[in-house]
Amino acid sequence: MALAVSCGRSEPNVANLSSEGNVIVAFGDSITYGYGVKASEAFPAVLGELLGAEVINAGQSGDTTGTALHRLEDDVLSLEPRLVIVELGGNDFLNKVPKEETFRNMDRIVSACANGGAMVVVVHIKTGVWSDPYRDRFEEIAEKHGALLVPNIMSGVFGRPSMMYDQIHPNAQGHEMIAGRIAEFVGPLLERADVARQAVQNEISKSG
Repeated sequence: MALAVSCGRSEPNVANLSSEGNVIVAFGDSITYGYGVKASEAFPAVLGELLGAEVINAGQSGDTTGTALHRLEDDVLSLEPRLVIVELGGNDFLNKVPKEETFRNMDRIVSACANGGAMVVVVHIKTGVWSDPYRDRFEEIAEKHGALLVPNIMSGVFGRPSMMYDQIHPNAQGHEMIAGRIAEFVGPLLERADVARQAVQNEISKSG
C-alpha cells in the first residue's frame, strides 16, 4: 500500500529514491498557492522551513487536474525536480468533473513526474461529507507509480473557524498544520533518498 513512512509504519516502495534532481516542487491548486495567506505562510514555504530545503510553490488558484496537466511541463517537469508534491482534486469536485476524468488526469500527472525521474507525493483532501470519492483511487494511482500518499491533510482544519480563511481555504494556522503533516511523510522519505543517492554515488566512484 502507498501509505506512511513514519510513526512505525512500513516503508513503501517509492520510485526514484536516488533521483538526480535537486528541487522540490509543490504542484497544486489554491491550497498549494496559499489563497488568503502570505506566500511565506502557505504550506510549501512552511514545509520548506521544516525540511531545511526550498520548496518551489507551483500552485495556481482554480486549477483542476485537467488545467494543471496543461502546465505540468512548463511549471514542474522543466525544473527537473527531485520531488513533486501533488495536491489536486478539490476543484474537480467543486466543478463536478467526472471522477473518471479526474483519475485519468491524476494518473497522467503522477506518471509524468515519476517517468521524469522525480519522487512523487500525492496529497489527498477528503471532499465528501460522509463518503470520499477520491481516496481509494488516489491510493491506487500512487501505488501504481511508486508514489507516496499523504491522506486527508485537511482533517481537523476544514470546518474549524480558527484554522480557516474562508469556507474552503485554510488560514496561516491551517497551513502550518498541513505542512507538519506532509513533513511527517516527506522528511523520512528524503532521509531514505539521501542514503540511496549516496549509495549510487559510491558505486559510481568505485567503478570509476
